[in-house]
Amino acid sequence: MTEETADAGPCGAAPAAPAPEKPALSMLLEAVLSIGSDLELRTMLQQIVDTATALTGARYGTLGVLDPERGTIGELYTSGLEGTGGLPPGDPPKRPFLAAPIRVHGQVFGNLCLTEKHPGGFTDPDTAVLGALASRAGIAIANARLYAAARQREHWIEGAAAVTTALLTGGSAADALMTVAERARTLADACAGVILQPNEEGGMEIVTASTLDDPAGIVGTTIAPGSAVLVQLLGGEPVFIEDSATDPRMTTHVRSRFGPSMMLPLQSGGRLIGTLALPRRRGDRPYTAVDRLLATQFASQAALALVLADARHDREQLAVYEDRDRIARDLHDLVVQRLFATEMMLESTRRRAAAPDTDELLGRAVDELDSTIQEVRTAIFALQQPPAEAPATFRGRVLRETAGAAAVLGFQPSVHFTGAVDALVREPVDRQLLAALRGALATAHRRAGVSAIEVSVDATTELPDGRAAVRLTVADDGREEDGSRSPTVSWQAPL
Repeated sequence: MTEETADAGPCGAAPAAPAPEKPALSMLLEAVLSIGSDLELRTMLQQIVDTATALTGARYGTLGVLDPERGTIGELYTSGLEGTGGLPPGDPPKRPFLAAPIRVHGQVFGNLCLTEKHPGGFTDPDTAVLGALASRAGIAIANARLYAAARQREHWIEGAAAVTTALLTGGSAADALMTVAERARTLADACAGVILQPNEEGGMEIVTASTLDDPAGIVGTTIAPGSAVLVQLLGGEPVFIEDSATDPRMTTHVRSRFGPSMMLPLQSGGRLIGTLALPRRRGDRPYTAVDRLLATQFASQAALALVLADARHDREQLAVYEDRDRIARDLHDLVVQRLFATEMMLESTRRRAAAPDTDELLGRAVDELDSTIQEVRTAIFALQQPPAEAPATFRGRVLRETAGAAAVLGFQPSVHFTGAVDALVREPVDRQLLAALRGALATAHRRAGVSAIEVSVDATTELPDGRAAVRLTVADDGREEDGSRSPTVSWQAPL
């Protein structure tokens, strides 16, 4: 056997290439196993490009993540570029260049590129190493994306449950809308959570805004009727914006503050409650398809919670009204009738009594009972008024003024009505009397020693010329600056 045949491989083939050194194999195995140990996707992507650069001895490395919706590079991770965000100056194909696609479920997720290996340039083992890393990276990225999507979905579900719980445990309508706006802003990683509601002009107006920055000028901003965005929202369709500042569909003056945005209709059972808008700052990353899906589902859940909270509030109000109506009926059927019967008995006794002292005493008792009956009737009327609504009658507005004054005075002024004041006192007389009443109550509050105020509205009086009139009288037990008793003031106006 000659030296040549001794050096030949089996069947005369060329000698096999020497196996990679054990340290290189160990490094590759360690790198492959380490990829995916951290399920946070951005951390993993940076680890992939760093590992590929180190194993192949490349000076620079990039991992460009493709945006499947836009067909462009959505994110770029680099190694050795010190934050330049791209390859070094020059034409990459003229340099030693090595690249491999990273595939996730058969689709190209991104491209892993390496350049600048000295001396000697990239070798076949470098290509094999990069291929192995890219293959392992695809599996790890798929797992990380599943994990991230599961975590993201979990956060949105927890957020929707928290909103539902908060809305159904009480609070005003304004608080309910702010709860939805704040929670959605946090979950979407947006710079603002905004609620819009339809206005009387047929457009939509921002009524609530939860922002990280200065919210000045946001609340009260309107979308004009007929705008493309509004037509889409009123039709129950979400609106997704790439850049609020440049999108021609956006017409509000605050659009220049924001970039990517989602506008999601809040509707339940075909009823449009409003719109939830979630803008991000200009230059922030765009919303993904998963972001849009989860936010849309959240908006549907929040809309249902708002409807349920509104229904709960209505039920509570109805229970209050029913309870107040029951109390009013009991006062009328029991207390007033008994007082009136007692008054009649005392009046009959007074007429039969012969002693002057007894007649005077019984007369005072009758007057007190009559005054008490008037007070109870006023209380009955107040109980029959919806507590959260502005009263429509003159009697109700007088009671509202005195109730408001009670918070300042520390006691409730007594109010007496005589005659059919609601039927007789109309515009503009009612406004004039209410203004006079406010002034009298404010004057009484400034006097020393005031502990009682009596307000009387009499719609059975007459003017000197015989015309029917209404008289408002306000008296208090305070003192003037000179120590004299405060005067009783009254106003009289024709009906």
